Amino acid sequence: MGNLNGKVALVSGSGRGIGRAIATKLAAEGARVVVNDLDAEPAEETVGAIESAGGQAVACIGNVTEEDFGERFVECAVDAFGTVDIIVNNAGYTWDSVIQKMTDEQWEAMFDVHLKAPFRILRAAQPVISAAVKADRAAGIPVPCRKVVNISSIAGLGGNAGQANYGAAKAGVTGLSKTLAKEWGRYNVTVNTVAFGLIRTRLTETPAGGDGVIDVQGKEIKVGVNPDLLATMERDIPLGRGGTADEAAGAVYLLCTPESNYISGQTLVCGGGFSA
Repeated sequence: MGNLNGKVALVSGSGRGIGRAIATKLAAEGARVVVNDLDAEPAEETVGAIESAGGQAVACIGNVTEEDFGERFVECAVDAFGTVDIIVNNAGYTWDSVIQKMTDEQWEAMFDVHLKAPFRILRAAQPVISAAVKADRAAGIPVPCRKVVNISSIAGLGGNAGQANYGAAKAGVTGLSKTLAKEWGRYNVTVNTVAFGLIRTRLTETPAGGDGVIDVQGKEIKVGVNPDLLATMERDIPLGRGGTADEAAGAVYLLCTPESNYISGQTLVCGGGFSA
C-alpha cells in the first residue's frame, strides 16, 4: 500500500527525464497515472515501465500547447480511471537567447508551453473536480484532498541571463499557483509550485563531441550546458552537484502526499541549497 493508493494523477511531459521520474514515483506509491509526451514511443515506454512494476498507467500523446489538449488530457483520465486527484504540470523546455537577439517566436513559445498549457489543463480539470466535490458533499462523504503541483525554476525566482522568456514564464507559474490556491481551497485542493535548480537531464547535458539539440514540432532547439560552465554552476551549489531526475521527482512527490494536506500556495525550491 502506497501513500497515493487509488489516486489518479496527470503528469505532462512524462515520457522522459524528470517527468518520467515523477510518473514512475507516483505510480510506485499507488497512483494510477496518465502519461503524456509529444511522441508515442517515450510515453509508451513510461507506461510499460509502470505496468512492469505492477502499476496502472495510460498514455495521452500530444503537444500540451495544442488548443484542445487540456480537455483531451483530462478526458483521458476520466475515461480510464474515473476521476482526477493529482495534476503535475511538468512539460517544458528552454529556448535561450539574450534579449536583443530573442525573437517573438522564442518569447511566445516559452509562455505557451510553461504558462498557457498549465492554465488550459487546470481550466479543463475544474468541472471534473467541482462535480466530484459536490457529489461527495451531497452524499455526506469527506472530500479528499486533491493536489496540483506546477513546475517552475529558480530562473523564475531570481532570473537567469539569456532566459528572459523562460524566466518570465516561470515567474508566471508562481502567480498562477498562488491564485489557484485561493480559488480552489474551497474544493480541498492544494496548489503548490516546485522550482528546480540544476537538475541533470538531456536539457542540461551536452553530448560528447558536439551540441545537443531536441526536436519540438520540426524545430531544432539547442540544449545542453557547456561542461565548464556546468562545473562552475555545481561549485555554487552547497551540496556540490546537480540533482538527479529521481531527486526532482521526490520534491514533487512530497507535495502530493497526505502529509502536505495543509500546505498550499507555496514554492518549494529543489536546488541542493542554491538560492536564487
